[in-house]
Amino acid sequence: MSTYFFLWRALLAFLFACLSFVVQAQPSGGPYGPIDQHYDIPKSGRVFYVAPNGNAQLSGDKLEAPSTLAAAISRVQTGDTVVLRGGLYRTGNLELNQGVTLQPYADEKPVLKGTQVAKDWEPAGKGVWRTSWKTLFPSEPMYWWQRAREEARTPLHRFNNDMVFIDGSFLQSAGSPQELSPDTYFIDYKKGHVYIGADPSGHTVEITAHDLAILRSTQEVHGKTNDKIGPKIRGISFSQYAWAAIAIDGKRHFTHLDEPVDEPVGIADAKSYGKEVVGTLLENVSISYCSRVAGYFRGDGLIIRNSLISDTGTEGIYVIGSSDVLLEKNVILRNDIERISGYYVSAVKIINQTHNVVVKDNLVMDHPTSQGVWYDVGNHKGVFINNYVEGVDVGFFLEISNSATVAGNVFVNNKLGSLILNSSNGHIYNNTYVDSPARFRRDQRSAQGDHFDWHPATGPGIKERHGHIFKNNLLVSSKAKPGPLLIVDQPSMFCKSLKKSMFDTVDGNVYVREEADFPSQKEPLIDWVDAASSSCSVSFASLDDFRKQLNTYEKQGRQLAGDPRSVFKAPDIGRYELRRSLGTKGASAMPEHVRELLGWSKQQAANTVGAFPAE
Repeated sequence: MSTYFFLWRALLAFLFACLSFVVQAQPSGGPYGPIDQHYDIPKSGRVFYVAPNGNAQLSGDKLEAPSTLAAAISRVQTGDTVVLRGGLYRTGNLELNQGVTLQPYADEKPVLKGTQVAKDWEPAGKGVWRTSWKTLFPSEPMYWWQRAREEARTPLHRFNNDMVFIDGSFLQSAGSPQELSPDTYFIDYKKGHVYIGADPSGHTVEITAHDLAILRSTQEVHGKTNDKIGPKIRGISFSQYAWAAIAIDGKRHFTHLDEPVDEPVGIADAKSYGKEVVGTLLENVSISYCSRVAGYFRGDGLIIRNSLISDTGTEGIYVIGSSDVLLEKNVILRNDIERISGYYVSAVKIINQTHNVVVKDNLVMDHPTSQGVWYDVGNHKGVFINNYVEGVDVGFFLEISNSATVAGNVFVNNKLGSLILNSSNGHIYNNTYVDSPARFRRDQRSAQGDHFDWHPATGPGIKERHGHIFKNNLLVSSKAKPGPLLIVDQPSMFCKSLKKSMFDTVDGNVYVREEADFPSQKEPLIDWVDAASSSCSVSFASLDDFRKQLNTYEKQGRQLAGDPRSVFKAPDIGRYELRRSLGTKGASAMPEHVRELLGWSKQQAANTVGAFPAE
């Protein structure tokens, strides 16, 4: 009987594998985020063992006699490995410039924290307690922050980098002791006092003591010069740092009030930057509660895979001036926890002339006040495929950049699913938009007199913002999200001068909304540029109306009456595979390079609308 059981289970596994091959789901379904691993000891290079209670005087070359993490970092050379025993390391400001590996021992769980426990508290008035603290991190807004416009929404104390936690829960900053509540803290920087509005008795209060966990420097460190090889960090958790967990230097070095994205400065050849630290890898890493970002990453060949990035002050992952980057199977949650307005935050920011940055099969969720993944200024040949994005201000954002392929993604309940702004050649194929409109816009922004100086010059000029493709996408709305499903707009000042369409192709898309709104004149289906209108805009209540005026578009498109539950298998539990095929009549195949990116068969590519291949 046991033999039959195992044969039956093997047959079932084989059939399931065959089904998965034929009906490949986009996104993949995981696993996402860190995966528990057993890490073997490397057989090449020197190995340094460290532990939370290690001895800095020991060499660390024996498992039973571990050193400290700081001591090991100072000793490593290219090709070495630091093996961390499990436990809590309260440490930071570690610098290295060698291509080394940091990993756990076996299946243990090392955690690096940038805080120390505050134990000495005294009452400081009704409902207020105070302690003295030496490691404080006062700061101020970046020079480009528009104070007159934003200060009413974001008080200046919010820019200080200190963080306070009670029993692991994050506290928001307050402006004075009088403003305190159990969920906030206040710091008097002149006197070095930290105030909280909750009785610390019987609780663990942690306050930041380090602004950074690891700086991968390009300067001389510990008597060694930069070997230009990025670190490999696996299976380690980082939390509670007053600036960032990880920072990768380039030709320019980080200072907290400098503009960290300005490398390169001005328009540059990709061969001239991104080469100072190459091949950084983060895998099965967790980073949370950093006052600014999880990490600033510079350098070609960066890979961040199966990691969890959550609860950061502004950005989560920040990629700067780098090429051939891969972000894959990560979970990115809840950035912008300090609600700093005017900082243009995003869960993932890819900025300043990156090339070939691939964001593939990630979960990006719960960022209601920020962008999701933002390719910002001067980026080329971005690839955004198979991602699931939910509860975000703008799911995918391409701004002042040239060429991106966006395919196989699922956008759910976002203010906008995608936004292509002042860019060229945004090619958007086979995505599923659920209560998440798609928008394309161009406006007057240029390098002449721009708030960010030369940045707009890295992307297409005003008259070059076209070449977009919007094809075979599925756009579904519910009563909870009225308004157009596709928005195409430009300011009226350019309506007469910019007559060339933004699009090469708009075709084969399926628009689904409830019967009550179809074809209602009250809720437009599509907003479009109209040179004959004083507002440069016209709305269409139905796809038929749209085709009557713009007969070169949507010849194969369809409009259907329905809602998410009538179209998808089980949207209530996040299942957005189709209940039935919605292929458009005579739909043409997607380009071969897009089909290969998605891993679809030619039949699937020719007959599928939306992100999930038709069965």
